[in-house]
Amino acid sequence: MSVLIPLALFTAYDYAVPEGLPLAPGDFVAVPLGRRTVMGVVWGDGDDSVPAAKLRAVEARLELPAMPEVSRRFIDWVANYCMAPIGSVLRMAMSVPEALEPEKPIKAWQLGDAESGKMTAVRQRVLTALENGPPLTSGDLARAASCTAGVVAEMARLGMLRAVALPARRPFGRPDADRPGPTLSEAQRAAVDALAPLTPGVTLLNGVTGSGKTEVYFEAIASCLRAGRQALVMLPEIALSAQWLGRFEERFGAAPAQWHSELTQAERRVTWRAVLDGEAKVVVGARSALFLPFADLGLIIVDEEHEPAFKQEDGVIYQARDMAVVRGHLAKIPVVLASATPSLESIVNTDQGRYRLLELPDRHGGAELPAVTLIDLRRDKPERQQWLSPSLIRAVNETLADQGQAILFLNRRGYAPLTLCRDCGHRMQCPNCTTWLVEHRYSARLQCHHCGYQIQMPKACPACQHEGTFAACGPGVERLAEEAALLFPNARRMVLTSDTVGGPKKATELIRMITEREVDLIIGTQIIAKGHHFPHLTLVGVVDADLGLSGGDLRAAERTYQLLHQVAGRAGRAERSGRVLIQTYDPARPVMEALKDHDQARFLKIEEEDRRQAGMPPFGRLAALIISGSDDGAVEKQVRMMAAHAPRVDGVSVLGPAPAPLAMLRGRHRRRFLVKCRRDVAPQGFIRQWLRGLKWPGDLRLQIDIDPYSFL
Repeated sequence: MSVLIPLALFTAYDYAVPEGLPLAPGDFVAVPLGRRTVMGVVWGDGDDSVPAAKLRAVEARLELPAMPEVSRRFIDWVANYCMAPIGSVLRMAMSVPEALEPEKPIKAWQLGDAESGKMTAVRQRVLTALENGPPLTSGDLARAASCTAGVVAEMARLGMLRAVALPARRPFGRPDADRPGPTLSEAQRAAVDALAPLTPGVTLLNGVTGSGKTEVYFEAIASCLRAGRQALVMLPEIALSAQWLGRFEERFGAAPAQWHSELTQAERRVTWRAVLDGEAKVVVGARSALFLPFADLGLIIVDEEHEPAFKQEDGVIYQARDMAVVRGHLAKIPVVLASATPSLESIVNTDQGRYRLLELPDRHGGAELPAVTLIDLRRDKPERQQWLSPSLIRAVNETLADQGQAILFLNRRGYAPLTLCRDCGHRMQCPNCTTWLVEHRYSARLQCHHCGYQIQMPKACPACQHEGTFAACGPGVERLAEEAALLFPNARRMVLTSDTVGGPKKATELIRMITEREVDLIIGTQIIAKGHHFPHLTLVGVVDADLGLSGGDLRAAERTYQLLHQVAGRAGRAERSGRVLIQTYDPARPVMEALKDHDQARFLKIEEEDRRQAGMPPFGRLAALIISGSDDGAVEKQVRMMAAHAPRVDGVSVLGPAPAPLAMLRGRHRRRFLVKCRRDVAPQGFIRQWLRGLKWPGDLRLQIDIDPYSFL
């Protein structure tokens, strides 16, 4: 049998099957590899040309359900498309090795022989706690009886209590599909009627912010549960999903299973097993949840489908939204992509008939979209070394006086993006990357947001040794918060960024404070744009709308529109109307005019035509090849050799080699090729032909990114 091992391997290995050990594809097995034993999955029949006597034998079959056939086909597909080692893709599906081991039952206690020990008041309390209830663990029993764990242990020793084994606790409940949901609008009901049959295929659910997309796909989840199948919901920022989880529990009466990096190892182990055996009926998670071995997946929801967070940039590089579509196709199940600002790729797919389109054009409950005003910073100038224009300052003061809440949005963490010495001009740069160190004044440190390198803020310039000469250049949210403290001293303020949100529990508390009006002014980055409902929020001020428009990113305008439209959509979602003020140096840009007029269709039409003329995605294909190494000369020599051997293929052009925009990252020098193909030409075949026979001396590495999103 061939066994695939979750390591960076491009093929499965053949093993002999001992007599009396029945194995089938998908079985989890223990096999020898070198001097150690590793876990893997039976992938096929193996190569009969190799004599069994020359093969090492499978050691054992693990006692758990087999990996479903559709999961194995999905792993094969992803590895082939992304040009990644198939073993590395399997590792994403087997990310919790402990889950392969037998589950340890929980030791609990029930009534034993009450006469076998002397009765005391405290012992009577212990027995009473067990009389009319289920078995309890030592800790739960001690709490219920208001005694110590030692009392429970002594009663067990005497035989007054009897040990029983309970199954491992699940950190989720069983959602009730028939629990009544909220009253739906006519448009929501029409969308639900279209989704409820769970017809295979992809549906784009395009609804303005506040239109009730979540309630619509909740009803699709209810249909999936009634059919006895599992559902997966993918969110871009699982750490900030507190409101979503609350709405889910209100609708279904139980929490879903969660899958994200903040879970404990014990929670991950239990959840992985529950997904495989079908007990976890609804899973909400980050992009990695797509690779869980679902026993019977019947529906996939990708919420905020346009979000760049669905693109994984390290390890196996993939776009989770696109891979969700593939997973749905392989299983012949429905996939729902939901967004207020759909990606151009999804819009074009609906125009070409590949996806079905459902639209929610109005906010739920009659709420109006906020009025958007563009502030021209060339005319309405902030004071020197300040970042808020007089118009925006006036609007915040009016909002606070009217007992409303306001957001000041700046998509830049820290205090300042650049720190330099006034005397000698020295700039504080990361030693491992070609990027400036970002000052974080709250923690008195300088940090690289690419490799994580950080140092305490030095007292003296490392170049000229002068003290007190550092100058902060440009604003981050911490600097904006400093300005807000001077301008609005009586406002209760909160800074909301990935630095201040330490995980789901902290996020839940911060969102609660905003929702319950314990905060007047929120200063934050893009994480405040992710689908939150703040009923008292009436003003959004965008401090620097031009921030994401620089550089060579082909999606810069699209991303700027999506992000600013999403953050603007936080305003006026309840009874009170909202307004949005956007500061920009170029209000005539199409993206700014589209935001002002709520005219997404016009913006997408311009963006679509620009991409079509350039042959860029979705009207062409791209692949990036990044060559890196610790020796810059060796990297340069390798890419020149590669350039000389690039095949000539009709419909394919190779751009480069050129230094990557981040020419050094984590101590490695980087060069980049960009492969540009016609829509009908797949880059994978060209790249395989190009790379065939190439050697990679020393520590040189090649990273292949099919359909690149980041151009750093």
